[in-house]
Amino acid sequence: MKTSSPRPFPAVEKQMVALGQRLREARLRRSISTLLFAERMNVSRDTLNRLEKGDPSIAMGTYARALRVLGIEKDLDKMAQDDELGRKLQDLKMPVARKPRGAMGGKAAKVDRNEEDDGFQETE
Repeated sequence: MKTSSPRPFPAVEKQMVALGQRLREARLRRSISTLLFAERMNVSRDTLNRLEKGDPSIAMGTYARALRVLGIEKDLDKMAQDDELGRKLQDLKMPVARKPRGAMGGKAAKVDRNEEDDGFQETE
């Protein structure tokens, strides 16, 4: 019995199609036939066709092999490299630095509660 994987979100689906198209264009710029490209990637031509159409069921390793054969595997290192949202969330969890105490070098002022006007008097 064949099970199907869940369909990706529409935005992700568009990204997959665009990625497949970019890989196809990179292959064509290098004048590599589908037969030769599939052979170098060690996949069938059917798998290559699905990859170039952005089929989400294609394994990540297959995309990595395609990038390697095209000589653009360093592009894989750029994926999720700058996690801006994650860093902001992490920063929110960091403890806040305490403000330095007053000019008294961290010593608290002594308070005399015998003064009549407001009930407090600072003494050294």
